[in-house]
Amino acid sequence: MGALDAVAARVAQGQAAEFRPRGNSMVPLVGSGDPVRVEPVRPETVEVGDIVLARVAGTTYLHLVSAVDHARKRVQISNNRGRVNGWTSHARVYGICVRVAGVPRPRIAGKQRAG
Repeated sequence: MGALDAVAARVAQGQAAEFRPRGNSMVPLVGSGDPVRVEPVRPETVEVGDIVLARVAGTTYLHLVSAVDHARKRVQISNNRGRVNGWTSHARVYGICVRVAGVPRPRIAGKQRAG
């Protein structure tokens, strides 16, 4: 079980979560240790460029949406360095990052799911 699995479980149950992810794959959007807030998401509303909490191929990531395929109800997840993690279903997109280091993320209005 990865460090983000417990956070993903809470968000999937409709709770917001605040945590400090580690790693440099999302720099400069999210620095290692930056406080982030993730809220439950309506996956059908996500767009390329959104930062989401999602499970891809058995691993949970806080990464970018790099492509969408709403007809097949799936999104592609990538880091901010060009590495594609893969496609995942809407059911495995748990939350959307609404704030990083106290700064609101753009274009999140209407994407959150009520708990």
